[in-house]
Amino acid sequence: MEKRNKPRKSFISRRSFLGQTIALGAGTVGAGLLGSVRTAEASGGLSEGDAALLRFPAALETIESDFWIQYNELGGVQDDEVPGGSGNPAYTAAIQVMDDEMDQYIHDNTDDEITHWNFLKGAEPANLDAFRTLMGSTATGVNPNLIGHRLTNLTQLTIDTSWWTRYRDDRHNPDLDPNFVFKQAVPTLGVNQHTAIPRTDADTNDPNFLQAIANTAGFHFPTIEQGGSSLYPSLAQRATDVEVLRILMSIGPTETMHFQTWSDTAGNAPPLRAIDPVTGVRVEFKDLEVENELFDKALIMPEPCPFLSRSLPIVSIIRPTNTEGAAMGALTFLTNMGLFIGQSQAFFDYMTQLAQDADRARRG
Repeated sequence: MEKRNKPRKSFISRRSFLGQTIALGAGTVGAGLLGSVRTAEASGGLSEGDAALLRFPAALETIESDFWIQYNELGGVQDDEVPGGSGNPAYTAAIQVMDDEMDQYIHDNTDDEITHWNFLKGAEPANLDAFRTLMGSTATGVNPNLIGHRLTNLTQLTIDTSWWTRYRDDRHNPDLDPNFVFKQAVPTLGVNQHTAIPRTDADTNDPNFLQAIANTAGFHFPTIEQGGSSLYPSLAQRATDVEVLRILMSIGPTETMHFQTWSDTAGNAPPLRAIDPVTGVRVEFKDLEVENELFDKALIMPEPCPFLSRSLPIVSIIRPTNTEGAAMGALTFLTNMGLFIGQSQAFFDYMTQLAQDADRARRG
């Protein structure tokens, strides 16, 4: 209750700090970062590579904030800290089947991503406002002012749940075994397209299908956050300026905290089978309380695995953290997920340029 009733945070101090430390250049795609981190001032500003290493995460945090806001409008705690929606009681109840604090977790994750977005965007070097054209949900609870003005699509997702076994496997690491295929926790989510939010109020009429929607969201949450867990340390390896490095290494672990929370709650998704009444797509969630180390829902701590070299002892780590092509890999992952279905070619061109710029950055 203390958390839920606390006053809305002010972003003035964050933006004031940002104005003193990182002045991000507004303007056309690929425009340089016009200010500097304090430690770079003496040399005349950030390098082009370091600027790109902040600009790409700024764009991703804009995207992440967009879809978390959609989740919070329908299934999160409604307050002045994360304003805009009014909540959908049926969807919220289905989400809470996995954990009775899910609405609070959604709220707090949304708040975190908004702070990442506000911190990194500065003077909006990665301005995605022109691409806020997607419909989103029209169900009870959404912010009516944002219908038709979303960046992301949560209604046609194809979700890769191989992270489930990747973090439980003590023999394989995608950095060392790039061609190894990790098994999916929910194979049916990895094919076809699934909605993770009620598209309209009609989606809340069938309790079984509504629970399938909630379960889909429950697995989408950690799928997204494990991507951030890997991206930040992968990009940090390319940073030259020590404060850019500090920013990337400080934001990244919060994504890992999100992932740990969601990987725990996802295991509580109730087993069921459902058919989407609109698309005819089938989905099945199996009971993950099993005596199998690759699937047992209780094993949420990352198992040790090979790292750097198989000649070294296995160790518990974030995986993958290979820095080559990390930004384009992240963008491809999100695109293949269906998160941008309906976006324009201009959006993909813009994001691709940001990713390529980040991948070209070199330490020193």
